[in-house]
Amino acid sequence: MKIAHIILTHSFAGSERYAIELANLQAEQHDVTLILHQRGAETRSNAIAQHVSPKVNIMLVGGISLLTLYRCRNLLKQLKPDVAHAHLSAACRVLQGLKGLCMRIATLHIHYKKQQHANLDALIAIAPWQLSAIPKHLKSHTIQLDNWSGPRVTSEHACQRLRREYQIPEDALVIGTLGRVEKSKGHDTLIKAFLLAAIPNSYLVIVGDGKNWQAIRKEAPAHVIMPGFSNTPQDWLASFDLFVSAARTEPFGLVFLEAMHAGLPIVATATEGAKYLQPLFNKELVDIDSVTHLSKQLQQSQDIQKRQYPMERFAPEKKVAEVIKFYQQQLTEYKN
Repeated sequence: MKIAHIILTHSFAGSERYAIELANLQAEQHDVTLILHQRGAETRSNAIAQHVSPKVNIMLVGGISLLTLYRCRNLLKQLKPDVAHAHLSAACRVLQGLKGLCMRIATLHIHYKKQQHANLDALIAIAPWQLSAIPKHLKSHTIQLDNWSGPRVTSEHACQRLRREYQIPEDALVIGTLGRVEKSKGHDTLIKAFLLAAIPNSYLVIVGDGKNWQAIRKEAPAHVIMPGFSNTPQDWLASFDLFVSAARTEPFGLVFLEAMHAGLPIVATATEGAKYLQPLFNKELVDIDSVTHLSKQLQQSQDIQKRQYPMERFAPEKKVAEVIKFYQQQLTEYKN
């Protein structure tokens, strides 16, 4: 099968990881091209292209938004893929003007948006709550497939090395979170709750970068560690005792799967993604933006031990096989 993925953001995060891992795994058996914005191929720690398998053909586009859109469409017309798979807003706009060229599909990384998704041929929802907004004409061409994540090998002595590097005592309780530092992730609430909890010999670690990083760093005290973006998040997870998400919105929460692979107890706000995965957390969810509720949950979780989660349903190879099966089903209908 000839597959083209399009993602036109600039920095590597959850949606980008989904698109890249899907392309990489598909490229083991199929002809896969990835169309990226040229800024996603820059030489920096949080760029996208460095995560792409050599088996995936990368094509770069650039220029102002309309020019980028035009160039993407031209590339797809040249490629003539069986399937063009869009990720996030700009990529969906690319496919709007290509009806009849190939089967056009998008993953709902956030939620259904009429202006982006209504005229496409098929959709993949990452969580059941997204399905209610999809119109009748697309429902029969939509499937819900969980996000995926496999276990990652940590660096040797990762926990000891990171704690030593950031001067965190070996016996300290480390509460950690991963992800973009932006308003939707609720880091401001998390810091207030951490301070209110006042757990002795505890540190809060916020791993990630983003447009709110400077503002959060300015308001955070010294025992809040903010190392920025990391290409080895599994090393940081190995150094955490507790994972916390104070997000205001979280459609699925790939980071929850990463935390579960690390065996971490999880404290999370009641976002749609956390509600979906809560039976695995086996813990009460926190009211969104409630400093007091979150602080109480942090206090109650300080003695919880690491645990083993049932992760078989999120195995990458299994989920990617389900994506290919969905492509094949929809292609049959599309061609008829």
